[in-house]
Amino acid sequence: MRLRTFVAAMLLAMPAQSHEFWISPETYSIGAQDQMLADIRVGQNFKGGAYSYLSSKFVRFDLVQNGKVIAVEGREGDRPALAAAAPGEGLVTIVHQTTDYLLTYSEAEKFVNFVEHKDFDGVLEQHRARGLPDTGFRERYSRYAKSLIAVGAGQGADQEVGMETEIVALANPYSDDLSGGLPVRVLYQGAVRADTQVELFERAPDGTVEVTKLRTDAAGEVYVPVKAGHEYLVDAVVMRPLEPVAENDPVWESLWASLTFKVPGE
Repeated sequence: MRLRTFVAAMLLAMPAQSHEFWISPETYSIGAQDQMLADIRVGQNFKGGAYSYLSSKFVRFDLVQNGKVIAVEGREGDRPALAAAAPGEGLVTIVHQTTDYLLTYSEAEKFVNFVEHKDFDGVLEQHRARGLPDTGFRERYSRYAKSLIAVGAGQGADQEVGMETEIVALANPYSDDLSGGLPVRVLYQGAVRADTQVELFERAPDGTVEVTKLRTDAAGEVYVPVKAGHEYLVDAVVMRPLEPVAENDPVWESLWASLTFKVPGE
């Protein structure tokens, strides 16, 4: 395995409790004849290493536009992971779902911090009630990322793409009025996630990043406050119990949904 491919694979498998996963386009607005270029990144606060196109590491990698789904095809080890011709004018949603990964908690504090940071109500109580150990247990995790790119004028709308969990933009950041913010809907198994924590990462043109915690309403929706020229990463995580069959089977599973977009400058 080539060195950069090995490093990319290690980045992708970094512990779920401390790193976000997102699609990072080189530019969010392109011409109809331009190429779409985007990295897949793992890190924190909009800082993180990019990994290569590795077909063994994802379940799906698609471009979705006006209901049409186009599979992303690349060469193994290529970076950026996405380098494809624009499918035509309009809003394009890049979709990427990873394979499953496993991690083992060797320190009880890491699990507690993760659960509290992501506001998984009742998980610590369930953990104790299930008689699970403080350390040495395993978690399975996977990532469900989307990103919005404008081709030409970027007209169109994001849509549900059928992932286990996902974040859907209910307005177009490139063509709609965002004076009241950008509304998004958080889904799990096709149903809305009401009263759920959403973490918002906002990167200003000067590179500074602010992090805000928001909460969905009864309809699983929340308005994301936005500013012209700023880039955004919206993150929401599902935590669900697993019943192990064998001794080393995972006992928890986390599912990470993310959405990135950039509001055009004034």
